[in-house]
Amino acid sequence: MVVDDEALVRSCLRAVLDASEAVEVLACATGVDAAGVVAASRPDVVLLDVRMPVVDGLAVLPQLVALPRPPAVAMLTSFDADEHVEEALALGAAGFLLKDTPPEQLVASVVALAAGAVVLSPGAAGALLGRRDAGSAGARAQVAALTAREREVLALLGQGLSNAEVGRRLGMRSSTAKDHVSAVLGKLGVSSRVQAALVARQAGLDDGWLPGG
Repeated sequence: MVVDDEALVRSCLRAVLDASEAVEVLACATGVDAAGVVAASRPDVVLLDVRMPVVDGLAVLPQLVALPRPPAVAMLTSFDADEHVEEALALGAAGFLLKDTPPEQLVASVVALAAGAVVLSPGAAGALLGRRDAGSAGARAQVAALTAREREVLALLGQGLSNAEVGRRLGMRSSTAKDHVSAVLGKLGVSSRVQAALVARQAGLDDGWLPGG
């Protein structure tokens, strides 16, 4: 589902996604109608514009995350390093994408989001990593409290992998990987895999750092 205040943007994104056999767009809406339309159409993925004049994406996002069957929500922006990226991810967004993302990459991102992966535009990822030093000590302390297997799982979450991809990398069933991910979230005290991925990146796991390694 696409949520944007501009009809032209909604139409263009819908045309791009519907042109792919991998994606079906169930509905489009403005920020005002978004929560009700999402609840009725039950999409797997929502592309949600950050900046809308009446009800913006940051106001809509908590409503979507609180649904009984919440979709994976990726925020849409025209700005490569949007100032709202950290807030949106903390509120439960599963990704951050530019509106001018190439069509094939947009389709691939939607498919990845549906599979449970984390998707960030290069600018958004860079903005987050630029803040790594501020939280690195606390993040490393959190990671040090995990088991060796949990640290491996967290490192893969930091790469944005889905449960199935984590399982394949570690030679385990997807259901087992899901259990490990749940345990990691619990120990870190975070509510989403995106927040866990941020801890992994702050701790430097994506640079190969492992405590005691």
